[in-house]
Amino acid sequence: MLAYIAAVSFLIITPGPGVLTTAGVGSAYGFKAGLAYMSGIIIGGLIVMTSVASGLTAIVFSFPPVRYILLFASLAYLLYLGFRIATSGARIAFIATDRPLGFLNGLALAVINPKAYAVSTTLFGGFAILPGNPLLEPAVKIAVFASISIPVHFLWLYAGASLKQLGLGSTAMRLINIAMALAMLMVVGLALYASGF
Repeated sequence: MLAYIAAVSFLIITPGPGVLTTAGVGSAYGFKAGLAYMSGIIIGGLIVMTSVASGLTAIVFSFPPVRYILLFASLAYLLYLGFRIATSGARIAFIATDRPLGFLNGLALAVINPKAYAVSTTLFGGFAILPGNPLLEPAVKIAVFASISIPVHFLWLYAGASLKQLGLGSTAMRLINIAMALAMLMVVGLALYASGF
């Protein structure tokens, strides 16, 4: 169980589209406005975990055309987000909108996020914590995942909202944007590598 908890912690804390965009929404619109988006990200992540645990994802991804369409659509979206982050200039913001990204935006990103599927597959395939109970084990794994994921996303949202209040100079903000964009591109590269491209 401790190895599973450590793996969940590491995989969630490392930058991915969910936490990076959560921080970005917080930096652009503040903590309170980012709560709806963050809720969508968390619920979407739990939907992905459930679909992986139930085998639904394996069935859908067993059809190569569907798998490649979903993979390239999600990678294109992540590249778009990375581009928007890197080119947002001296303002830490991910997507220029007149109003905060809401629950549905977070949910949509979570269910097309290749990192979410890779993390879920790793967690369900690589750690046997209750091997004698195939019904209870997925429930325990999802509960542990949620108990770590929710506070981590709150921390990223708070960090993003705090950046807005720091009054950083334009050079520092540009460097933060570029670092976040590079982290997003690393996720894209890892997804392509894991898919055999």
